[in-house]
Amino acid sequence: MMLGMSLATFTLVHVVISLIAIVAGLVVMFGLLGSRQMPGFTAIFLLFTILTSVTGFMFPFKELLPSHVFGIISLILLALACIALYVMKLSGAWRPIYIVTAMTSLYLNVFVLVVQSFLKIPALQALAPSVPPAPPSGPVFAVVQGIVLVLFVVAIIGIWRRYRPMASFA
Repeated sequence: MMLGMSLATFTLVHVVISLIAIVAGLVVMFGLLGSRQMPGFTAIFLLFTILTSVTGFMFPFKELLPSHVFGIISLILLALACIALYVMKLSGAWRPIYIVTAMTSLYLNVFVLVVQSFLKIPALQALAPSVPPAPPSGPVFAVVQGIVLVLFVVAIIGIWRRYRPMASFA
């Protein structure tokens, strides 16, 4: 039992939180590419991405796993993104710091989504078999993760070049 829920229910809550974070993050990403400020979606993205990492640490574990390392990195990036946005108001160097930290946090969530998809969806499992607890591997998995990485790098560069926040954002 975690937070009064069975492991299955808690897992479902964690997955829903993660999917909300990813969808809100993608909306924010496309907004930033269009140099649009989206304070509501941004707050949802940041909050639910933080909750994704926090709830990830609530699952039972015996040793530090790669998912925990991702969670730690994500929380550090999100702390910097929140400081850049809400405290420093994206002034000066804090604009690119926000862009890189927020979008890298989103990338980490999408990376984990791809891993989990290859672990849980039978058709994808067949393309990149793995023996749990090992993550998926093989050329198909590598190509998919490579495409995701390239798309995020291109998006981050595009946002860096285009996004110019108005002074009244946060």
